[in-house]
Amino acid sequence: MKYIISAALALFPLTTAAEEVGSVGVDWVGNDIVIEAIADPEVQGVTCHLAYFDRSLIDRVSNGNWFEDPSNSSIACRQTGPIVIGDIDRSEGGEDVFSERQSIILKSIRIKRIFDEANNTLIYLAHANELTQGSAKMSISTVPLYQPAAD
Repeated sequence: MKYIISAALALFPLTTAAEEVGSVGVDWVGNDIVIEAIADPEVQGVTCHLAYFDRSLIDRVSNGNWFEDPSNSSIACRQTGPIVIGDIDRSEGGEDVFSERQSIILKSIRIKRIFDEANNTLIYLAHANELTQGSAKMSISTVPLYQPAAD
């Protein structure tokens, strides 16, 4: 399945790159939870970790759905160095930081960054983007931009 996803990704470039940092087997048929690290391309010093389900070949054959992974995902974002904010979209709708296909055409997991100026916080939302039905499956993480006062 990774080869099919890689071929599909070549047709639809990502906003930024992800690095697989872990994989946990969850059952005897080879289904895994994959964990990827994604550095925000416009905010230096922030890294998000995205976990999602990767179906095995056995699971695909037994369920008859060859080209799609579930929409479920989880995200945690943290400060991993000095934060330097680049030219980010400060609108209420924010901007996409990352997108990864979960099917050949119709579904992807996305990470969107929204800047909460009133609370001086970056919000990262992981959600599924599905053309046919939409999805309410989401996960959220925040990174406060608190700067302690200089002595």
